Amino acid sequence: MPGKLTVCPTPIGNLGDLTARARDVLANADLIACEDTRRTGRLLELLELPAPRLVSYHEQNEAERARELAQVIERGDSVVLVSDAGTPGISDPGYRLIRACIDRDLEIEVLPGPSSVTAALIASGLPTHRWRFLGFLPRRAGELERVLQSPETIIAFESPRRLPESLSALATLAPDRPAAICRELTKLHEEIARGTLGELSRRFRDGTRGEIVVVIGPARETGTADIGFAIDALRGLVRAGARPRAAASVVSALTGVPANDLYKGLTGREPRR
Repeated sequence: MPGKLTVCPTPIGNLGDLTARARDVLANADLIACEDTRRTGRLLELLELPAPRLVSYHEQNEAERARELAQVIERGDSVVLVSDAGTPGISDPGYRLIRACIDRDLEIEVLPGPSSVTAALIASGLPTHRWRFLGFLPRRAGELERVLQSPETIIAFESPRRLPESLSALATLAPDRPAAICRELTKLHEEIARGTLGELSRRFRDGTRGEIVVVIGPARETGTADIGFAIDALRGLVRAGARPRAAASVVSALTGVPANDLYKGLTGREPRR
């Protein structure tokens, strides 16, 4: 009879966040697939759990090891997949093994548990109804600009070494965009810094330490109906005697519709530079 793959989240800092269910799974596994056998071995020691056989499963060997582990499960063993911290598959290896088990019609159990992505999103105080996880922040300015155009809240990892440079680039593009820097989540020196990208860039210009999650508020959406309403308001101001470009700036500030779009909608041409 085939065994089962269990995807098991591990604490991102505080050992108390490991659930009783996850503890039982780790204690009863035939084999644990992990990014770093030393780190997982240390985790089991701290939890006072007997160590089953540990096998490395990381980015460099993921394709080959996924096939091997799927075969182990087919033969009847229970395999538990963990990452160094958090939920496997979220910017960590896991997808290939899960896909290999699905293709072989093997049982998969996914446990809920710690994730720095959702913890940072909620702690940020930014909108949670629509969000997107990027992995690590892109490096190029053009890619960062596209990120800032997203109508969703953006969540991304960043290294402490690159954080000042990334924040400076983001602040240059959108200094007033609300954001949060979540550092060392669930650990002793946890820090949640909230503010605009400009403020956060100044705060972290000398760098920091630890695990970093960046959360950026969504771009303001300007649908067709909003633009139409804003252009009608602009026309009313112009009929009342206001100068078009000055009126466009005022309506833009009130509605969030770019002033150039308003001017073009009013006159049919781009404003002069």
